[in-house]
Amino acid sequence: MSQGLAPLQRQGQQLRQYFMITDKDMAAKSRKLRGLMQQKLDVRGRDLRQSLRRAGRRLPRRVRKWGAELMRAEMLAHNPKTARQVDAQSVQQAYDSMCAHLEAIDVSERRKARFLGLAGAIVANIIAVSVLFVVWLWWRGFV
Repeated sequence: MSQGLAPLQRQGQQLRQYFMITDKDMAAKSRKLRGLMQQKLDVRGRDLRQSLRRAGRRLPRRVRKWGAELMRAEMLAHNPKTARQVDAQSVQQAYDSMCAHLEAIDVSERRKARFLGLAGAIVANIIAVSVLFVVWLWWRGFV
């Protein structure tokens, strides 16, 4: 062990190992996330940035934040000099969390919720128009 790291270990601080993330690693992660977003959210894109932008508010804020971190890491990983700036552990944590969220999405449940929401809106509009029609009939003296 080198002399420069010994004082850090004596103070009880844990040393973090930094691994450089490569362009191939980030491309594989991006490909998997884009596949999950296409499968679960029906969102297509040529890269992670476009897929996340198209997913928009269908993803919670924290998942969008993880996606932004992954987009930044993907951008920095293209150049070996800037790839050293990426914290591999935080990227891996964001990737794992985002994968867990996307895998937990039930496609049939989302479809059912979307259908019920649309049906509820149509029924509410029909009720509103019916009430307005009865009020108009009452106002004109037909009822």
